[in-house]
Amino acid sequence: MADRFITNARMYAVSPRAEEAWRAVLGHVLDHAGLGSASATGFDYVPYPAPKPLEDLWRRPDLGCVFMCGYPIALRLANVTPIAAPIPAADWAGGKAVYRSDLIVRASSPFNTLRDTFDGRLGWTVEHSHSGFNALRYHLLSYRTPERRTLYRSVTGHLVTARRILDSVIDGSIDVGPLDGYWHMLIQRTLPDLTAQVRVVETTALAPMPAFVAGPMVPPPVIAALKAAFAAAASQAWFPPLAEELRLLGFQPVSQADFAVTLRRDQAAKEAGYPFPA
Repeated sequence: MADRFITNARMYAVSPRAEEAWRAVLGHVLDHAGLGSASATGFDYVPYPAPKPLEDLWRRPDLGCVFMCGYPIALRLANVTPIAAPIPAADWAGGKAVYRSDLIVRASSPFNTLRDTFDGRLGWTVEHSHSGFNALRYHLLSYRTPERRTLYRSVTGHLVTARRILDSVIDGSIDVGPLDGYWHMLIQRTLPDLTAQVRVVETTALAPMPAFVAGPMVPPPVIAALKAAFAAAASQAWFPPLAEELRLLGFQPVSQADFAVTLRRDQAAKEAGYPFPA
């Protein structure tokens, strides 16, 4: 068994300020779970900045409490146990731990609808991403016809991060791309002048939010304590200022089965002969 475990919020550490807030949230949750500095089971926050590959982070033997997208959870890309997922403070989330992808174009572009971008240039992040790949691909299925199976003139894949999608739309490298809707909320708070340069033309179906997960070396009682602490977070005195910073209503404990919908959307695309957004 590992002596110490790592925590990390890379997926939603959209800025140094946001990462500090996540670090504080995790510290409070660990304290509430009885896993603070005096605990026999130790946790340390370890930064893991982009563009380091997330799949390497998720496979670390000392993985303790780290964000992971629901699609690779469902794919079992790494041997992890889901703990809890954030509930975004957004009307579209309806008080649940769900999110969507915002399909964005440059604010100054002539595109008013997603259809307007067809025959243009599309971008996506990485094949194991739901918000940056799987959600986009599933969404585009409804626009394909037997006569029109390819919607875009060119596609740029492997952009890896949401920030590269944002930057690529702004600099004109691509015409349209998917942004994790919760990530978009956070970056709007931090860098409003940047996000003012894009517009959302359409959004994808809701899906289970990325969750904090634990690696196989974390004992089940520790995972149970973390689940309970995350569930109680919204009722704690420390929560409101951090919730305001991170646009949170609270956290919802989750299990492997909660992410199965991402596999159904993956299967629908593959059965339609549409392995990649195109």
